[in-house]
Amino acid sequence: MATKTICGTTVQVNEEGFMTNPNEWSRDIAVELAKEEGIPELTPAHWKIIEFCRQSAVTTGKAPTLRQITSGSGATTKDLFALFPKGPAKKVAKISGLGKPEGCV
Repeated sequence: MATKTICGTTVQVNEEGFMTNPNEWSRDIAVELAKEEGIPELTPAHWKIIEFCRQSAVTTGKAPTLRQITSGSGATTKDLFALFPKGPAKKVAKISGLGKPEGCV
């Protein structure tokens, strides 16, 4: 398993750069991962989605799909694409320190 240093913390990642241990995640790491994904700043709207995804993963053991995020968080698909452009479920999972959602290419 590969590792990556983010904000001075070494974390385990898979070949696609997704963290493999959600317990290594922190809000500071999320900010840096967001920048890597082209999101310069995480707003309260971003954090609401990130926190929903992390909580969902605690319950289910995996990152939620786009449909699960929209139905569970109250955000629309349009909102998600505005907050996390070009593949919101995949981007929010990566920023949230979760694995890639099922069904994402």
